[in-house]
Amino acid sequence: MDVVVKSRHCSVPDEFRALVEEKLARLEKLDDRVIRVEVEVTEERNKRQHDQAHCVEITLRSKGPVVRAEAASTDKIAALDMALDRVMAQLRKSADRKKVHRGQHTPASVRGATPPDLVVAPVDDDSEAEADSHVVAGMQVQGEGPLVVREKKHAAEPMTLDQALLAMELVGHDFFLFVDADHDLPSVVYRRHGYDYGVIRLETTTMMAATGS
Repeated sequence: MDVVVKSRHCSVPDEFRALVEEKLARLEKLDDRVIRVEVEVTEERNKRQHDQAHCVEITLRSKGPVVRAEAASTDKIAALDMALDRVMAQLRKSADRKKVHRGQHTPASVRGATPPDLVVAPVDDDSEAEADSHVVAGMQVQGEGPLVVREKKHAAEPMTLDQALLAMELVGHDFFLFVDADHDLPSVVYRRHGYDYGVIRLETTTMMAATGS
């Protein structure tokens, strides 16, 4: 299992890299199909978010769906431990789900373990705010925001609805964007109340007119 440690806006000492490899050895006991593990450490520059100063994202890549989790804390080691616990919980959840016959109910929501990808920082008009203007994810941002936007792009292979449900559980979110192999449409599967799921598929107005929808 290859372990790759990356960083953004910070440096990662060799001692931390060694600690990462030591802790990630636990993953092989749950899933021996893991080929590569990517650990990305990010330092939050906004001093108002000191309680989330360090963010660690763990991504597992294997022959199956990608497994991903992240966590933020006041220091890198605490964030690593939290993210690793979430990854292991998702692997256990996936193993339990495979034992359940298709069509039966899945375990409860993982909303509590899902870190937000979009963080809205409080508005502060103090004189220390930076006056520079820059573009983030296609938006013009003044100083530090107050919006902090994360933009991600992922390669997507068409998959069935059942595969999308499994992938949603593995990444630890209550929704999952995918290309539906049966309908050849960009779609979103999401968790509703209780154990039910919903699916949203996108069609252009031209497509809807052609099908009479």
